[in-house]
Amino acid sequence: MAKSPTVKALFFDMFGTLVDFRSGVARAAEQLLAPRGVVLDWGAFADAWRGEYQAGMEQIRAGHEAYVRLDVIHRRNLDRILPRFGLAGLDEATRAELNLAWHRLDAWPDVPPALARLRTRFWLAPLSNGNIALQADLARHNDFRWDAILGADLSRDYKPKPRLYRDAAEAFGLAPHDCMMVACHSSDLAAAAALGLKTAHVARPDEHGPGKGERAPNVPVDVAAADLIALADALES
Repeated sequence: MAKSPTVKALFFDMFGTLVDFRSGVARAAEQLLAPRGVVLDWGAFADAWRGEYQAGMEQIRAGHEAYVRLDVIHRRNLDRILPRFGLAGLDEATRAELNLAWHRLDAWPDVPPALARLRTRFWLAPLSNGNIALQADLARHNDFRWDAILGADLSRDYKPKPRLYRDAAEAFGLAPHDCMMVACHSSDLAAAAALGLKTAHVARPDEHGPGKGERAPNVPVDVAAADLIALADALES
C-alpha cells in the first residue's frame, strides 16, 4: 500500500522503532555508574536488561498477575540482572535513577523530521507497552507531538494482546482498517494485521546492536520502509 485515503491514524511502536533504547540505556548506565568506579560492558548490560522485557510482561498477558505499569516491570528486571554484573549492593536511589533511563532515550535521527511530515496528514499516537508517564517524558525529550498517548496504560494489558489494537482504533472513533500500525517488529505488525489494521514495517537493523535487528519484515505488510523518512515518502506518493 503506497497510500490509502482510508488511513486516518498512524500508531507507532516506541522501543526500537522510534527510540534507540540500547544505546540510551548503555549510555545512561555508564554515566551513572562509571564515576563510582564500575567497569562494565555497557552494551551487554543494556542487552541483559532488555532481555528480561518480554518475560516481565508475560505474567500479566497470561492473566496471572494484575496490570502494573512498565516502569514497575523495568525496575523488577533491573533488580533481577544487577547481581549478574556484581551490582547486588547498588543503593536504592541509584536504582531509581537508573530506571529513569527509559524515560530519556534518544530518537533515531530520521524520526523527528518524519513525524513532523506525517502529522500534517494523519493523527499520530504511540501504541506502546510503555506507560503514559514514560511516553510523555520521551515525547518531551524528543519533541514528539502526539494527538494522544495510547497503549498499555489505556488497555491495562500488553502487546500483542488484541485489545490494545482495538482500543487504539476506538480511542479515535475509527475502524481498524482506518488505522496503520508502524513498527520494526514483525510480531507486532502480525498482531495488528489480525485485527484489521494496515501495517508498515520500518527497518531497524541495529536495534539490538550492529546488525542485530530486522532489516525487512518476515510477515506480509502493507508498506516496508528503510526508515521513517521512507515511510513518509511512501504515504505521500
